[in-house]
Amino acid sequence: MRIAIARETLPGEARVALVPDALGALINAGYEVALQPGAGHGAMMTDEAYQHAGAVVDEAAMAQADLVVSVQPLPPDALQEIPRGAATISFFPANQRLREVLLRRDHGVTTFAMEYVPRISRAQSMDALSSQSLVAGYRGAIVAAGRLRQFFPLNMTAAGTLPPAQVVVLGAGVAGLQAIATCRRLGAVVKGYDVRAAAAEEIRSMGAIAIDLELPTLEGAGGYAREMTEDRAALQQERLAPYIAAADALITTAAVPGRRAPVLVTRAMVEQMKMGSVVVDLAAESGGNVEGVVAGKVVQMGQAQLWGGSNVPSQMPAPASRLYAHNVSAVIKLMTADQQFAPDFTDEIVSAMCVTHAGEVVHQQTRTLLTETGGTIGE
Repeated sequence: MRIAIARETLPGEARVALVPDALGALINAGYEVALQPGAGHGAMMTDEAYQHAGAVVDEAAMAQADLVVSVQPLPPDALQEIPRGAATISFFPANQRLREVLLRRDHGVTTFAMEYVPRISRAQSMDALSSQSLVAGYRGAIVAAGRLRQFFPLNMTAAGTLPPAQVVVLGAGVAGLQAIATCRRLGAVVKGYDVRAAAAEEIRSMGAIAIDLELPTLEGAGGYAREMTEDRAALQQERLAPYIAAADALITTAAVPGRRAPVLVTRAMVEQMKMGSVVVDLAAESGGNVEGVVAGKVVQMGQAQLWGGSNVPSQMPAPASRLYAHNVSAVIKLMTADQQFAPDFTDEIVSAMCVTHAGEVVHQQTRTLLTETGGTIGE
């Protein structure tokens, strides 16, 4: 059985699906590992490091693969290189890429999507959304500190006292808590808010102040928040406005896979922020938590600069790749039996991750979308 590590082709994608340190356990499990030349270069991992770990460097690695691993889904031309009946593991937001789903179905490819790993205890080691959110939260805090033209920590000197930066973080999932923790390590005074009641204690555990807007909580399935009504959203924005106006830096992190990010902050709220303040929106790619954000761009809004995150984990490719590789390795081990890649489709993790198999679209959400569109091919 051969695993192929694909070279990423999406512009700006610097991560790699498996790192040299992860290969030993897979080789011991009976796999051969091959990678396309330069697959790890963006993450600062050389071909020689992979060879030393036991991999083969081969431009045609995918042509002989039973399993192809990548970060981004393989593009259509690369898909044609792999054998019919092979499997792929990658991120794959299938509900947004119906055309690619149908290409995989027609090519007989078994597709496993890392973002569909269920949030259950035995799947924690496979949870790539959480691992990459961890990187994004840290990066968001560093971006805020770097763009803010003042100290984060309190400084008391003979020349006078410099007060600490005031930071507000919206969303206390993995990314938000990591942003809070990092800002606290840098010495800022941090306030955090999340619509889930359980998040308040987690915010306080990071040394931050939990904002209480005296609104009903919105606990949802899988640890995510439920969608809020328009009236609730308007009241929340009204009560958050003074906290945001007083902040030197605002970091927003609220996102749910497969849904548009909720708009938590209006343009008018940002325009009330002081001169030189910074807004970092880590949900920009899914529509943004801040009205007017543009993914991959810095927008001036009033006296504040608004930074829209774009593929944020890839901005720290080495640690992001190491974490992702651990997730992918755990998935492969789950699907391995008797030194063969043999997914058990009755397993709840395997069945939840599978998008296409044996010439069929098996992922329920994607099947529903295909039905709703009459089976037409969409983007």
